[in-house]
Amino acid sequence: MTSYATTLDAADRLSLEEQEELAATLRRRIAEKRRAELVAAVKEARTDYARGDCKPASVAAIIQRVRA
Repeated sequence: MTSYATTLDAADRLSLEEQEELAATLRRRIAEKRRAELVAAVKEARTDYARGDCKPASVAAIIQRVRA
């Protein structure tokens, strides 16, 4: 696996246009991974709810619990 510093050095050798494309590609990939994580979390929450492991709550109740 390439180290972070080595990766940065390699990116520095790219042209400005290539660096911009690399940055855009990385942003898209990060967004895709976050979407996939969110989908997995929603599926897990729905499964938990279907099993009765959690119950619906109001926003106020959730905030109150978080602050406690």
